[in-house]
This record gives sequence, C-alpha cells and structure tokens, in this order.
Amino acid sequence: MLVKNELDAIGLRYKSIVLGEVEMLSIPTKDEYRLLKTALIRFGLELMVDKKEMLIERIKNTIIDMVHYTEELPKVKNSNYISEKIEHDYTYLANVFSQETGMTIEHYIINHKIERAKELILYDELNLTEISYLLNYSSVAHLSRQFKQVTGLTASFFRHAAFHSRIALENV
Repeated sequence: MLVKNELDAIGLRYKSIVLGEVEMLSIPTKDEYRLLKTALIRFGLELMVDKKEMLIERIKNTIIDMVHYTEELPKVKNSNYISEKIEHDYTYLANVFSQETGMTIEHYIINHKIERAKELILYDELNLTEISYLLNYSSVAHLSRQFKQVTGLTASFFRHAAFHSRIALENV
C-alpha cells in the first residue's frame, strides 16, 4: 500500500504491484525517479532497478524464507529448490550471486542455517539431533562441524555460554 500511495502521489503509472516488485507502464523521468527514491527511503525502503541486484535480492529472500520461515527445510537439493522458486537455471543464479556478492549461494545458505541453529539452541526446546534433522543436516556431527567452522564455537559451548551472539538476518 505504501509503494502504491507513493506512486500515485508522484503520478507514476504502473501495471502491477507485487510484494517487492512494481511493473511500470513507462520509464520514470529522472525527477520522478528521484522523488520516488526519496519517498521510499523515508519509509526504510530501497529502490532497485538493476536486474542483477533484484535477482540477488530474490535469491536471498528465497533462502531466508527457506531456512528461517519454514517448519522444516525442504528435502530436495537446495539448488533445485532455489531454481524452482526463482524460475531460473541454478548455474546462472549461482554465477550471478557469487560474482556480485563474493560468496557462493551454498555459503550463504550455511551461514543462515547456522544462524537458525543458534536461534533454536537459544530456545532450548530441541536437542542437537532434532535441530540437525530440522535443518536438513546428514548428522549431528555435520551440523557441529559447520557450527564450529562458522562461529568458532562448539554448539554445546554456545548453548551454555554467558553470551549469545546472533547476527541480524540482513547482515548474514
């Protein structure tokens, strides 16, 4: 609604508005673009027009949804899941992602899985076996190894530590 209101206020015509995307009927002038960008920044939103940048955002959002907002990670390969959701060849997605971010999609997924594991450890409702299953790890040892690689701490130490360092999702 916010984006719609701002587009209407500026007088920009659009075909559709779907979460995170607007299909414009015409290309905005420099002044219209500047007005829209300024209006969106006031509300903490960012205007993206670069197709690669938008694709990377879609990849990141798909991974965040997959890892943080599903009850259980899909039992298909990450590459198949992402490729299906974004409707692009995974090799292309992986190349664009690593060129633009300097990180592979798999490393991005691992970082998010470890953040999710930290969250689940802090909730103290599941044991490591249940967490490893939920996050689609082949074993507790696999989860523990990745946890130590990413955080420098064992999962057990993290659970019992006096401090708990979590990273905001947008900074992973």
